Amino acid sequence: MQLSNNGTIIRVLALLGMGVLIANCSQTKSSNSNPWAKVKEIKAQITPPTFSDTTFVITDYGAVGDGETKNTEAFRKAINAAHESGGGTVLVPEGVFMTGAIHLKSNVNLHLSEGSKILFSRDPQDYLPLVFSWWEGMALMNYSAFIYAYQQENIAITGKGILDGNATNEYWWPWKGEKESGWDEGEPSQDAARARLHKMNAEQVDPRERKFGEGYYLRPNFIQIFGCKNVLIKGVKLRRSPMWNIHLVLSENVTVDGVHIKSLGPNNDGINPESSKNVLIKNCYINTGDDCIAIKSGRNADGRRVGVPSENIIIEDTHMKNGHGGIVLGSEISGGARNIFAQNLTMDSPNLDRVLRIKTSSKRGGLIENIYLRNIKVGQYKEAAFKVNMFYEDPGDYMPTVRNIRIENLQVEDGGEYGIWINAYEESPVTNVKIINSSIKGVEVPLRINHAKGLEFKNFKINGEEIQP
Repeated sequence: MQLSNNGTIIRVLALLGMGVLIANCSQTKSSNSNPWAKVKEIKAQITPPTFSDTTFVITDYGAVGDGETKNTEAFRKAINAAHESGGGTVLVPEGVFMTGAIHLKSNVNLHLSEGSKILFSRDPQDYLPLVFSWWEGMALMNYSAFIYAYQQENIAITGKGILDGNATNEYWWPWKGEKESGWDEGEPSQDAARARLHKMNAEQVDPRERKFGEGYYLRPNFIQIFGCKNVLIKGVKLRRSPMWNIHLVLSENVTVDGVHIKSLGPNNDGINPESSKNVLIKNCYINTGDDCIAIKSGRNADGRRVGVPSENIIIEDTHMKNGHGGIVLGSEISGGARNIFAQNLTMDSPNLDRVLRIKTSSKRGGLIENIYLRNIKVGQYKEAAFKVNMFYEDPGDYMPTVRNIRIENLQVEDGGEYGIWINAYEESPVTNVKIINSSIKGVEVPLRINHAKGLEFKNFKINGEEIQP
């Protein structure tokens, strides 16, 4: 069955005291009167790892902090020594330490002293051999992430130092294949390899036989934590990532605390939990060239094959600037997402497109449910405060479901083109959206609703006019 967007777009204008009309909607009560009670329960399951007091200083293993010497082997030796001795802290002292890929191992805390910088090599050869990875929601063998951990436990990246991915419009970013990222006609790009990976995904080729890397131009992520338990990323600053900054794949019990991300390149998502459980993101600053926080669970066939949702994710006390969305679910969301809580956030930028965004399609499928936001202050955004789009990609045979969304105390001073924009299938309307004690000012089109039911608005104003379903 091919699904298409055959619904009627309803534009609702609350102007000059005119009434408000919402099509295809009915007022229903939320099934959970206090969903926030679950936050305490989730937090009780999230415990940061602890480490032995033993310290392994990378300069004791041959590292030189001159910004030019390549220290990949020194990092490897220090991490192996810490791991083999039962764990401890691998210390990066003051200085600029260039390196290739860093692979974390169980019971190791990579700690960056104040005044330290890890500067990553621009040579793709330094991220070989290939490792088992996850790229835009698809499994493959590819370049290692700059910092990579696979099936490890009790690991951390901490400190006040800088992680510098060293990407620019001359290195890494041109592989995107877009002129604004430094690419020129005739230069190599990711396009052919990306299409090849999509085909392998659709045909469900053994993921370890999907070999890419050299000559394919699929950019590595900055930090990829894959299949790990008990993870802490705290205090560090991330700059100039080649692609996604922090990618948490099939991992559990993860804390990201006080991380400062400023990375404005292509696909430079800030923090992406993917098919991960019990994740706490707090006290962060995120300024990116793509989504600030994007919750994912696999693309199409791979997402359905693995079948693991992202769940029990808490985001709080975080400031977001540029980005395609502040909090985003999708588009790689075939495994679903549930129990997402975000509170006490600030967002403000003329280059912030949306506050809350859900993007999926009937090629993706998946169940997205139980999404809760409260106490969100927004200065400026460009497109929509809340947007659901079920037509993000070409249609397929897997109907998506989006339900149970509650937004409380969202305060927007300078809105963009839309207040609320929902574009769903008639066969699968967005269900049970509740917006309470909220205000969006400066909006051109207050509501644009295409197939939703169970909308409930209480003390919700757009452009000063109260909205009542």
